[in-house]
Amino acid sequence: MLTLVTGGARSGKSGFAEAYCSRLSDQGVYVATAQALDAEMQARIEHHRQQRDSRQFAWKTLEEPLELAGLIEGLRNKMHLGPDSADQTDRHRARPVGVAAAGQERTANRQPPVGGGDKHPVILVDCLTLWLSNWLLQYEQDPDIEERVSEKLDQLAVGCSKFAGDSAKHLVLVTNEVGYGLVPEYKLGRHFRDLSGVMNQRFAHAADHVFLVTAGIPMELKSRRYDF
Repeated sequence: MLTLVTGGARSGKSGFAEAYCSRLSDQGVYVATAQALDAEMQARIEHHRQQRDSRQFAWKTLEEPLELAGLIEGLRNKMHLGPDSADQTDRHRARPVGVAAAGQERTANRQPPVGGGDKHPVILVDCLTLWLSNWLLQYEQDPDIEERVSEKLDQLAVGCSKFAGDSAKHLVLVTNEVGYGLVPEYKLGRHFRDLSGVMNQRFAHAADHVFLVTAGIPMELKSRRYDF
């Protein structure tokens, strides 16, 4: 199943997404897209890691700021995590945290499963918005920036849509609602706002469930939508 969780900054969306994942399986793969480009961001990433480590849920963490499509496709093709699945994660260990390339693998709470070890691990991506901004920065000087980033978005959407309707495999995507503010004054900001809106609509359309989190309160949107 494909689930999208959206909301504003500090809305509680990530906490809800993690709790939601714990209801779907007893183990999960946490795909982090943030890049530790400065000390403050590195401290923030480490804080989130420690929070996950402290919870009673078996998270395996992969850091991938750019090549999400390939990673998710590999995880989908080999959902059971074990000694024979190393080929799916080794390529995401190549560089230390903070380098703009495939990140390093990390496993949290490596305890035995508590609710039936035959379940597939749930995959949580946090978040799509940072992934999008990473690609925008990669193509910042390219005159065809929107076209280039849209190609990456197409690749990711194709891979993620394969989870829709599959009750045995779960992919949860976290994103941000960024379009409530003023029109950005600079060009890159406008590209970011426009592509964020297109991205969220696209994944919401494909998803089985869509949650909006506001002030820590989640609401499921798709069951309440108005259809013409």
